[in-house]
Amino acid sequence: MRPDIPTLYFENQAARILEDPAGYLRVIWKPQERDHLTFSSVFNHMAQALQRHGWSKILVDQRHMSAFNTVEQQWIVREWLPRAVLDGGYRFGAVIVAEDVFTRLATAYVTTSVQNLPLVYRTFSDEASAAAWLQQQR
Repeated sequence: MRPDIPTLYFENQAARILEDPAGYLRVIWKPQERDHLTFSSVFNHMAQALQRHGWSKILVDQRHMSAFNTVEQQWIVREWLPRAVLDGGYRFGAVIVAEDVFTRLATAYVTTSVQNLPLVYRTFSDEASAAAWLQQQR
């Protein structure tokens, strides 16, 4: 295996998580419907991977993802983000925006709800720009 190729960390019906050798996670959301357990498993594995590596960055590819529902949005904002930031060291999120407008709106709710946390989100239309920005962050 080549050391410059991302390796699979976790995958389920909702998403796949890759460990990028550049020092960040890549999360690629799938278009399939998901239940809360499948959804929360992705986020819990992200937090575990950040802690395991001591990383602070995630590239989130939402191009084909279905929108977060209200329960998912609230869980991310109230439970997962504070834990990922305070316990996991999450600091930088590069989001490749979804094709679907409702997905973009649901994500905007989440990314604008982090005002009290030391976390920076930026949105991108392509993976190369998102990866370049993440690699500049310290």
